[in-house]
Amino acid sequence: QVQLMESGGGSVQAGGSLRLSCVASGDTSGKYNTNTNCVGWFRQAPGKEREGVAAIYTGGHSTIYADSAKGRFTVSHDVAKNTVYLQMNNLKPEDSAMYYCAAEPYGCASWTYAGGYRDLKIWGQGTLVTVSS
Repeated sequence: QVQLMESGGGSVQAGGSLRLSCVASGDTSGKYNTNTNCVGWFRQAPGKEREGVAAIYTGGHSTIYADSAKGRFTVSHDVAKNTVYLQMNNLKPEDSAMYYCAAEPYGCASWTYAGGYRDLKIWGQGTLVTVSS
């Protein structure tokens, strides 16, 4: 089983940047194993449903972005460090949310439709991002 831990959240002003990290531990064998074919980020603001933000296929470089993230966020991974990053630039107040890292062995489809998060079983504890205007 793989465990995920996020870090890097914080409070910034609009237009600022943050980089979130998601470190995998446990049964990773030095890289994301077959339990983590896709690793990515969801976010949940108070009173709103959890939504997919960005994800990356850990066996390659294919990425998926929500429309709200395109052009501002970049997801990447460092296999040697078992870490997936989310670089967030030009942050807006509407980006304020708890950001969760998740992993899925069967691809990144869960990041592409509403409610997809319900299909995922491997989650981190979340890291809070607050963007002030």
